[in-house]
Amino acid sequence: MTNFIPVILIAIAYLMGSIASAILVCKLFGLDDPRSEGSGNPGATNVMRLHGKKAAILTLIGDVLKGVIPVLLAKVLGSSEIVVALCALAAFLGHLFPIFFSFKGGKGVATLIGVLFATHWLLGLAYVLSWAFFALLFRYSSLSALLSAVLTPLYSWLILQDIKVLICHSLMAVLLLWRHQSNIRKLIAGTEDKIGQKKEQT
Repeated sequence: MTNFIPVILIAIAYLMGSIASAILVCKLFGLDDPRSEGSGNPGATNVMRLHGKKAAILTLIGDVLKGVIPVLLAKVLGSSEIVVALCALAAFLGHLFPIFFSFKGGKGVATLIGVLFATHWLLGLAYVLSWAFFALLFRYSSLSALLSAVLTPLYSWLILQDIKVLICHSLMAVLLLWRHQSNIRKLIAGTEDKIGQKKEQT
């Protein structure tokens, strides 16, 4: 049974990641499904645009926690670094491709932050501080998230110096970039919304 514990932990991580906080929060408050309006993304940013701060904050907390909990569970049970890293990856994949919602999930920023903090607090702090720096510099939330993701493998190596963990973190960074294709196109075209920018009424 002991040999199956890592597999069970990784499966639990994926299932927890598959819990779509945005959809559940909107259902709880009787709000429209975020997949059917706005950007169509079931994440905190779209929920903020559609339904305001309260629902967005709850969504953000849920998405972060589903990254934190499975990784901490693996660590508490004394799992190896690679099992912890695979749990982090599984939770992240669950958010991107949730089994409970036809494998159509969010873009992964909040869950990535959760798994990074749970893996090592300095990793999470490095990502958040990078995001804040780029947000102040460029005023684009998506660009800040993307640039911080690009730096994540570097932070991972500097802090943990484990090649297996580095590979998992690099894969998460690549997947986050891939999930932000629409934002990248808008950034190139100059049509991406800046932080605090209000849309013109038509």
